[in-house]
Amino acid sequence: MSLDVRTVTASETTDWMRAVGTGFLTAGTPGEDVVADRLADADLSRVQGAFEAGRCVATFRSFAQELTVVGGATVRADAISGVTVTPTHRRRGLLSRMMATDLAAAKERGEPVASLIAAEYPIYGRYGFGPAAWTAGWEVAVRRAGFDPRRSGQPAGGGRVEMVDGADVRRVGPEVHRALAARQPGVVTRGERWWRQRTGAAPQMDHEKWTEPFYVVHRADDGTVDGLMVYDTDDTWGDAGQPLNTATVRDMIALNPAAERALWHYLCSIDWITTVRSGRRAPDDLLPLLLPDPRAARMVTNMDWLWLRMLDVPRALEARTYGTEASLVLDVRDDAGLAGGRFLLDASADGARCAPTTRSADLALGTGELSTLYLGDESVRRLVDLGRAEEVGAGAAATADALFRTGRRPWSPDVF
Repeated sequence: MSLDVRTVTASETTDWMRAVGTGFLTAGTPGEDVVADRLADADLSRVQGAFEAGRCVATFRSFAQELTVVGGATVRADAISGVTVTPTHRRRGLLSRMMATDLAAAKERGEPVASLIAAEYPIYGRYGFGPAAWTAGWEVAVRRAGFDPRRSGQPAGGGRVEMVDGADVRRVGPEVHRALAARQPGVVTRGERWWRQRTGAAPQMDHEKWTEPFYVVHRADDGTVDGLMVYDTDDTWGDAGQPLNTATVRDMIALNPAAERALWHYLCSIDWITTVRSGRRAPDDLLPLLLPDPRAARMVTNMDWLWLRMLDVPRALEARTYGTEASLVLDVRDDAGLAGGRFLLDASADGARCAPTTRSADLALGTGELSTLYLGDESVRRLVDLGRAEEVGAGAAATADALFRTGRRPWSPDVF
């Protein structure tokens, strides 16, 4: 039978969401309330499906997103999600067709980059994406950590930790997140629906049974909220009847080291909690070194997370700042013909100008490699040594590293 790849209509949303569940191995048909909630927030012109005999067998959607880049500015991103192909219809080019349609539309809209979270590493490099920010997770042995439990509600740096509820989080959380986004490269926007979903105020899929977590905020001395933590706990007991509970962080935002230390101190000082799992953190997160005994924290996750794809090289490179003042000619290869070319980058700590040029290249690389460098998390020297970039001009790798690398690594706390 012929396959029809096209945008999805409102009446087909239930079938499309069922296909997403099939692709992600969470079988089931979404309820009417879940479908209505999704439709209220969806731009169906950016939702694609492949249909055979009236049944959806592949899915793809994108939505508008703001991405924080180095220096604190934001760029518009074509955020890609819900990418699946039903097992019976793999290897027929369905993803390639939907990806090409979406990226061309994003280019036409003037979005400088596309973004996604890759469930599998090998898929997206062939479409010009590269891993631009990694994520890490730690497991903390609380009894070894060394925090004084008597001071869990009285942080040594001042301020206080306060328990709140979901409604409080929906009220204060967006402002705290915006403050984080103003300074942390890799952070992406959280819409109103995001906060409703993460606090139980939006309908959930059957496989996503809602359990209410615990919410705490850190208030500075002047009463302003400068930290937020959401966590849940299990109910584990040892053979001798002793509590051996694990606390798992669902979300944590701290706007300064004092708030960050206070929130970890609080969590590691709760009675019955013997293990803390940090959730998704930056690979260079302060957590281990905030503990009196850093060896109490064992890294259990370290993996690629946010992937980017350049769609407009000059606009993307002009949006961020750089570590020094220098000029560099980049020869960018793009098999899809969306963002390739030779560009002169004149960069400084205050910003940059980037434009097409006929000058000889200093550095040659693909869109995936340039996307990997974009937020400052990768070494040009490493890419050259791996054969993924070519140092055409002498010293170009060192110059590019001085321009692109950052003191702290980018971090994207969200999945989308």
